[in-house]
Amino acid sequence: MTETAPSPTPAAAPKETKAQRAERMKLAKNPWNAWEEVRQFAREGRASVLPEWAGMYFKWWGIYTQGDGVGITGGVGGEGKASEYFMMRIGLPNGLLSAHQLHVIADITKKYARGIADITTRQNIQLHWLTIESLPEIVDALTAIGLSPKGACGDVVRNVTGCPLAGLHGHELIDASSLAVEIAHKLTANPEFYNLPRKFKISATGCPSWCSYPEINDVALTALKRTVDGKDEIGYSVRVGGGLSNEPHLGVRLNAFIPQDKAYDVVRTVCEIFREQTDLRQSRTHARIKYLFMKFGWTPERMLETIEEKLGTRFDPCDEGPVADDVYRDHVGVHRQKQGGLSYVGATVLNGRLTAAQLHQLASLSETYGDGQLRTTIMQNILLVNIPNDMAQALAKEIVGIGLEVEPSVFYRGAIACTGTEFCKLAIAETKAFARWLVEEMEGRLPEFDQQLKLHVTGCTNSCGQSWIADIGLEGKKIKKDGVLVDAFYFCVGGAVGEHANIARQIGFRAAAEDCPEAIERLLRGYLSTRQPGENLRAYFGRTSNEDLRTQLAGAVVEAVERDPSPGRVPASVG
Repeated sequence: MTETAPSPTPAAAPKETKAQRAERMKLAKNPWNAWEEVRQFAREGRASVLPEWAGMYFKWWGIYTQGDGVGITGGVGGEGKASEYFMMRIGLPNGLLSAHQLHVIADITKKYARGIADITTRQNIQLHWLTIESLPEIVDALTAIGLSPKGACGDVVRNVTGCPLAGLHGHELIDASSLAVEIAHKLTANPEFYNLPRKFKISATGCPSWCSYPEINDVALTALKRTVDGKDEIGYSVRVGGGLSNEPHLGVRLNAFIPQDKAYDVVRTVCEIFREQTDLRQSRTHARIKYLFMKFGWTPERMLETIEEKLGTRFDPCDEGPVADDVYRDHVGVHRQKQGGLSYVGATVLNGRLTAAQLHQLASLSETYGDGQLRTTIMQNILLVNIPNDMAQALAKEIVGIGLEVEPSVFYRGAIACTGTEFCKLAIAETKAFARWLVEEMEGRLPEFDQQLKLHVTGCTNSCGQSWIADIGLEGKKIKKDGVLVDAFYFCVGGAVGEHANIARQIGFRAAAEDCPEAIERLLRGYLSTRQPGENLRAYFGRTSNEDLRTQLAGAVVEAVERDPSPGRVPASVG
């Protein structure tokens, strides 16, 4: 009897990658058209939420699942455990906000978010502790006041940032807020752009301080003046490909003068170019437009040619002129506006954290002292504008009275912190409480310190706290100290934007969280004792070796340690 050969075992289908899964899911559904599904989840409870919504589709509505407070170390596969709660970002194009809107946000914060809200590094307001039942009610309340969370997360055009003093700054070349709002209204939550390779960040500003950080946006417009036939003309300079995350890249400037009536068209065209890049859809970690320059060989010349071909327009080459200084782009303090008799008051909000009561108080103060207009900033602060000059100092005292600062210390003023393990599933270390404690420690240790100091704290290597452009950037990690696993931070120094634009250097030093104040004190005292006449901190870091900086931080000669790799997927970011 002849034996029959066994049939060959079918080869296993290749495992779907994260990028392939994301692309498949985006093709299957535009979440903006499926909000009724969320209303159904709200009626049926948290257990009814489908995994594809919890893991992805919610992001298109500015929502994602909140971590359980432990962060990545409490999870598996590069991500921590999700709790039953959600976070939500409220988009504020150009940071524009009215007192009425802020009162409503304060009510939402008190009712649904356990009384706390955070201003983010993209001028949004972010809420936590939201239940599935609350989401439709919150979105309906925001819609009624002309706001929305749509586009604040996801593979879409994010909140469009701009100078919070647009139209008010005496030295601005142009009020670009109308352009920023136009871009936001036409591109954010536009179904033509619901399926981009990854997130896409845009900035438009006429501010000479470049306070919206155009250097780290996917596409950014900054006002530009040229003279033609003896006549001045105001247009825009354009940068493409900025971004931080785990692999930072400063935007490249295209050699072009963009007329005002072509500015929106250029931004939309860059967004279209990004949408068409199939190469960027192969990996979630290499999907930002910056990778065209970092990985796929694009040059500024090629990008400009592609824009011109798609628009059917040729732009004049043009020098950019003065590059913004990097010192204090935050508009903090009491200053005169260009409108006669009016001032603005810039309040520093440490780490962007506000209570519902403070939100109400700020809204009321803007109505009592001004015309009810406020502006959020990318430094996680808030401005009250259109204040009569003779009332500005009284308003400043009121702001201090509710727990904010108008004349902060250099440490308080320059502090930024991402969400951290308090709420983020990808964070390794706690950030906001640590940053507050660190500021208090440094104020006590070095009250005489007289230089701008951008001290940024981020919970992991993905730089949502923008550690790459800080004077001192602290990246969260874990180390063992005395046999116990504790929060720690890896130090990067010398980051800057503007005149001294540079990505912070990895100097090979780390310290337990509790040891950071002493290390920073040693570092800054080393600067104070050896600085040359007129030398700022960025210049000092630039001329000092990694070995010497490590020695100052450690108080002894120490070997360099490697920076940790990314803990997993790139997060949606705090802003």
